[in-house]
Amino acid sequence: MPVYLDCNATTPLDPAVREVLLRFLDEDFGNEGSRTHEFGARAKQAVHRARDQVAAVVGAKRDEVIFTSGATESNNLVILGLRAAAEDLGRRHLVTTQIEHKAVLEPCDVLERSGFEVTRLPVGASGAVDPETLREALRPDTFLVSVMQVNNETGVRQPIEAVAEVLSGHPVYFHVDAAQGFGKDLEPLRQPRIDLISISGHKLYAPKGVGALVARRRGYERVPLRPLMVGGGQERGLRPGTLPVALIAALGEAAELAVRDHKARQAKCRSIRDLALTALMPLEPRLTGDQPLVMDHVLNLAFPGLDSEALMVALKDLIAISNGSACTSSSYAPSHVLKAMGMSDDEANGCVRISWCHLTPQVDWEAVASRVRSLL
Repeated sequence: MPVYLDCNATTPLDPAVREVLLRFLDEDFGNEGSRTHEFGARAKQAVHRARDQVAAVVGAKRDEVIFTSGATESNNLVILGLRAAAEDLGRRHLVTTQIEHKAVLEPCDVLERSGFEVTRLPVGASGAVDPETLREALRPDTFLVSVMQVNNETGVRQPIEAVAEVLSGHPVYFHVDAAQGFGKDLEPLRQPRIDLISISGHKLYAPKGVGALVARRRGYERVPLRPLMVGGGQERGLRPGTLPVALIAALGEAAELAVRDHKARQAKCRSIRDLALTALMPLEPRLTGDQPLVMDHVLNLAFPGLDSEALMVALKDLIAISNGSACTSSSYAPSHVLKAMGMSDDEANGCVRISWCHLTPQVDWEAVASRVRSLL
């Protein structure tokens, strides 16, 4: 089998997280809403613990964590769930960036079609948005700013803390899609000016199908979200349905481990990166984005004259990699992220994304480099 190097698409399940998941699937399988017996009590206790574990990563409170199916749902709950409050206040302007995940861009498109104005901030070749462009875009009627923490295709960290400073004194709500950075880049999300944080479990060594939205209060005031679905009072009425206790408990365990093992995981990822670059740099690849801004577990690169599809096919018995977001893999259009960075169609179509984690086994990078060399 090839070595799996597509951790930005989804991560393997951490063994400790798997233990928790199986316990709540096989043994403590009660409904969190059942109040009359021990099985329900244990389930409720597990959900409370998971809220604490997720909240602790970003310095939030237990009751500020809303469990969802993942960051896509959380993003929709923020952008579409704030529509009514924005309309009530007559503030119909929101700001995002050109490099957001489709889970942010498409809900913004929905609002735009219903009469909202959307400003999509540009990025340059660095792959990072300039906070000053946000300062220029802000208006008195701006209701929401949504900027991702880490880009899923390039691994480039966005200047979240600088964005928070720009928003100081403005009543706008600040949302961060943290699917790729939660539990990996810790300090930026602890910035209290961030109102809303979207999380996906399967980017953090937890199962697919679970995530969270952290919605911080401003003093005693909650963010005025409205539910997208109705049919139950779960999650403060914002997300109806029986809570998937096993998935939630697993996410909580993954969140706690991310903080506990943060430095060791960083060191492992940095080591893999160094080995990859040592083997590949003699081939003179074009690295995507400002490299000091790129997370340690991601390389987005291209070898001039080599198409990404041909490269992935040639390497498929050695390593499993991708050429963009898994959510848009059925589309053959050039990446909107890479195009926003100023690349031509041919340049964008040459890029591949290699992403790993602390659970990644040893990679024969010399064999990978040799295979690429044979194609050049």
